[in-house]
Amino acid sequence: MTRGSQRDRDRDRAQKRAETKKKSGNSEGISVVQRKERDADIMRQKLEKAAAKKLAESNNKS
Repeated sequence: MTRGSQRDRDRDRAQKRAETKKKSGNSEGISVVQRKERDADIMRQKLEKAAAKKLAESNNKS
C-alpha cells in the first residue's frame, strides 16, 4: 500500500503548485480584454513615435 501514500503526496504537491500558480497568474488585476486594449495602446504609441522619428530623420537629410 505504499503507492496510495505516494498518490496522496503527489496530490498535495500538485494542489500547492496550482495555488501558487493561481496567485502569480494575473498580478495586475485586469481582465484579458483590458490587457489587450492596454497593450494595443502601447503599440500604437510606439508606432507613432517611430514614425515621427523616421519623419524627423528624413527631414534632416533633405
